Amino acid sequence: MSTDQQAADNQSGPSTAENPWPVRTVARKIADWIHRLGSVWVEGQITQISARPGTQTAFLTLRDPAADVSMSVTCQQRMLRSIDPPLQEGASVVVHARPSFWLGRGTLSLRASEIRAVGIGELLARVERLRKLLAAEGLFAPERKRTPPFLPRGVGLITGRASAAEHDVLANAQNRWPAVRFTVLNTAVQGAKAVPQIVRALSTLDADPEVDVIVIARGGGSVEDLLPFSDETLCRAVAAAGTPVVSAIGHEPDAPLLDHVADVRCSTPTGAAKTIVPDVQEETARVHQLRDRARRALHGWVDGQRRQLDQLRSRPCLADPLGPIDRRAADVEVQAERARRAILSTLAHEQSALAASRARLTALGPSATLERGYAVVQYRGDDGELKVLRSVDEVREDTELRVRVADGAVSAVLRPPR
Repeated sequence: MSTDQQAADNQSGPSTAENPWPVRTVARKIADWIHRLGSVWVEGQITQISARPGTQTAFLTLRDPAADVSMSVTCQQRMLRSIDPPLQEGASVVVHARPSFWLGRGTLSLRASEIRAVGIGELLARVERLRKLLAAEGLFAPERKRTPPFLPRGVGLITGRASAAEHDVLANAQNRWPAVRFTVLNTAVQGAKAVPQIVRALSTLDADPEVDVIVIARGGGSVEDLLPFSDETLCRAVAAAGTPVVSAIGHEPDAPLLDHVADVRCSTPTGAAKTIVPDVQEETARVHQLRDRARRALHGWVDGQRRQLDQLRSRPCLADPLGPIDRRAADVEVQAERARRAILSTLAHEQSALAASRARLTALGPSATLERGYAVVQYRGDDGELKVLRSVDEVREDTELRVRVADGAVSAVLRPPR
């Protein structure tokens, strides 16, 4: 190495546009920071194992099952051979490793000193802890589950390529309803690639406006094979989907967490086919049955209305509609004549009573008395008003008097007698 290169490698001052660091310096500084991390325990899922014969080093790809993140791992081949049973792609492991930065290519990897396979008991315990967490968040609550439409316009199917589950769903659904339209997206249904592929397929189908229900189907398998369907990322993606999701994983005893989060749980792919679409023969028979019931109900109603019309037509008021009117008209004339006679009789009686009252008033009135020769004498009092003279003491000499007789009145002046 030249003196200039050594000087550049030992640069400690800040880099500037006028004094930039060479690539090797940046790489060495990054390596220094990474090596300070020390050894760490890392958990992940093996997606690839590369162990060439005749070499001492094996290469693994370790992936985070809950995110699309992976790292390379190097280890001794004897370490892999010492693990019983042998590791396979898709296995969950815990690795004790030290981060290592390779200057030549600028890549980061983990150099493993110990690899431990995660047992089925530990996996089930983690699934149980996740089950309690999701249940506490309400992802299993019945009130948040939606009912798929009775007859969907389109059905999205997520399943393995050319799998028995795909055949069962398509064949049974098309036998029940031949016009059903499927959008099939094939993904991995086990192993490290299953969860990200299923999540992407779910997002694609959920965004399709022609898909009214989504089916996630897989045949039976071991507990390890069904672990992707208990993945937290997949469960939360199903819970957040806007389209109803039907879970059809494994057989009746299998119960991954997806069954609890999905809107509808079916024990088998065949059961899912029977759930998402109706049976055309059953619906046709139901239509015929309803049509027969409607026809019988209509005939019964028409017969009832016809009988009611016959009864109405047979009534006297409809058989002879003018007869009651004529009878009522005669009754009206009789009552009108009786009323007229009663009014005339009342008027005659009242006229006679009025004449008798007039005669009595005439006989008792002052006019009749005056006609017999009597007179009424009046004088004007102190207040100027005319008063009837009832005593000679009420007047004095020269008092003006008014004498009223039958045919008029005359004035007089009081004189003393001679």
